[in-house]
Amino acid sequence: MGLRERKKEKTRLAIMDAALELFLEQGYESTTVEQIAGAVEISPRTFFRYFTNKDHLAMWFHDHGEEIMLETLAERPADEPPFTALMHALRAVLTDVQSSTPDDASRFLKLRKLLDGNPHLVGKSVARGARTERRLAEVIAGRRGVDPDEDQLTHLIVAFAMSTMRVGFECPRRDGTMEEIQRRMAESIELAERCLRPGWDL
Repeated sequence: MGLRERKKEKTRLAIMDAALELFLEQGYESTTVEQIAGAVEISPRTFFRYFTNKDHLAMWFHDHGEEIMLETLAERPADEPPFTALMHALRAVLTDVQSSTPDDASRFLKLRKLLDGNPHLVGKSVARGARTERRLAEVIAGRRGVDPDEDQLTHLIVAFAMSTMRVGFECPRRDGTMEEIQRRMAESIELAERCLRPGWDL
């Protein structure tokens, strides 16, 4: 990463950190883009160079995870079974979570707290996840040589894989630490893979 890219990333993270602090301190709806920009000493115009709106900022983890999965799928062998390829993509997300810095972990846990306190954001998160599933389905359909608008199996494969991630990330919650999330995600992936082995009884 060059100097310019590092500076942009530093600004993006500063915006996210300021926004999360304000969201949790004074409420998501009560926080304005102008307040977030002011906390980072940038203009609202600069804010919009990084995020289209507050919702985009609150959904940052979807963008990040989707990017990792799509990049991993692009690198997998073309003849690899689609579900196997998706499991490798999930493991790439897990590896990224495991390599999180303390600051990364703090951002993620604050976001979880924000979602817990704002049910309407959960709905937006579900909708954003659906867009990711659609993009993954297009990739998997391409690997299988089928039409994503017509082939239900492709969507079932993707839905199963993404459900694996949701179970690992979301339920049930115990202490809510990053260590717990990492462990549960690893267990969820392992269970999903075992479900497809011959002789395994669901």
